Amino acid sequence: MAGEKRLTSQQYYLSPGYIYVSRVPTVVSTVLGSAVSVCIFDKKKRIGAINHFLYPEMKEKGKTTPLYGNVATLALVRLMLEGGSKVGHLVAQILGGAYNFEVSKGRDIGRENVQIARRVLMKLGVKIISEDVGGTLGRKIVFDTATNEMAVLKVERLRASDWYPYEGLR
Repeated sequence: MAGEKRLTSQQYYLSPGYIYVSRVPTVVSTVLGSAVSVCIFDKKKRIGAINHFLYPEMKEKGKTTPLYGNVATLALVRLMLEGGSKVGHLVAQILGGAYNFEVSKGRDIGRENVQIARRVLMKLGVKIISEDVGGTLGRKIVFDTATNEMAVLKVERLRASDWYPYEGLR
């Protein structure tokens, strides 16, 4: 429409163990099984960020990476704060944490991942506004960092086609 300013978004695929903080509108996609993603959005600045971690926590100094929820979630919030956000303007969504009978061998890593995300966010004072967690289905996530809109597609089992068109980006 004439005179209407339209934002164009770039696309990004988020691999496990990474954090993405937007400075421009971006549609971020990822695929989760027992892994968890935390999406943070600054309501005032209208920017978002997302992490993707596989394991609940690592306490051993020198071995901490964003593959672990305690590290990835703390870093996610810190990066937003370093970018000028204020805790009171931040809201979070937690996604993933499915239970996989074949992989888990009795340990529910998915539930542990969700619990660590909740614990870190609560400790930092970031309000959790939605969750799509647990169950036994994998999830394809699409997060718009400019609007805080989220699409969650649940799949019975994660297949190679679930990664398309991101195959070359892994």
